[in-house]
Amino acid sequence: MPSTTAITIPQLIRLVGLPDAPVLIDVRIDEDYAADPRLLPASRRRDFRTVSAWAAEFSGSKVVVICQRGQKLSQGVAAWLRHEGIAAESLEGGFEAWAAAKAPLVTASAVPPRDQKGRTVWVTRSRPKVDRIACPWLIRRFVDPDAVFLFVDPAEVPLVADRFAAVPFDIEGVFWSHRGDRCTFDTMIEEFGLRVETLDRLALIVRGADTARLDLVPQAAGFLAASLGLSRMFRDDLEQLEAGMLLYDAFFRWCRDATDETHNWPVAGKAQ
Repeated sequence: MPSTTAITIPQLIRLVGLPDAPVLIDVRIDEDYAADPRLLPASRRRDFRTVSAWAAEFSGSKVVVICQRGQKLSQGVAAWLRHEGIAAESLEGGFEAWAAAKAPLVTASAVPPRDQKGRTVWVTRSRPKVDRIACPWLIRRFVDPDAVFLFVDPAEVPLVADRFAAVPFDIEGVFWSHRGDRCTFDTMIEEFGLRVETLDRLALIVRGADTARLDLVPQAAGFLAASLGLSRMFRDDLEQLEAGMLLYDAFFRWCRDATDETHNWPVAGKAQ
């Protein structure tokens, strides 16, 4: 009989990367984490021994807890969270089963240091168009849901990065930027170890739109038009980012589920 307190690998894979994905909490012991220092997308590391101290942090959230094999640690933490009134499940088979299924994993060493509140902090040029919305979307959905993004005048990016311990991206001469004919979104997918079919498909659209190669895929031109339209709808870069998240969510779902679907006007006399 299926467990009512566990989620399966296929079920969780369908939720990863979506705006309503559950909070993922990794409670593997340090030795297991050191043996394979990768993380499920957007997951957070927590010490199972102090669950009573941090449980309230996730009040009102749906939570999936991950340990090495989906046994005592994740089931115990999930049970404690449920005791606190939090909707929590353990991941069936744990980290080992997720990795064996070749589901997406983030290279933890690529994630920048976090601030005192546990957030990564990034800085880039103001007035974003494509890459500077694409990268925050990827980070928030697959790396750090609480990431902070600072948009400043182009000339000030290096100094702001230095003064505020922020990671500069999508400017010349920094690690997180264009490489050859590929854009910063491509760089992040590669460095975070997120080379999966759906994101690769989305990356091709982003690359075509961001580098003026609209012939790469048919969707690039429409994607660029939508991105430029958004940039003119909002004066506030953070408001534009929030609106742009929905655009990327929609294209992510298309890349994952709808590439074979077509839409035609119903023909008279034929079944609809």
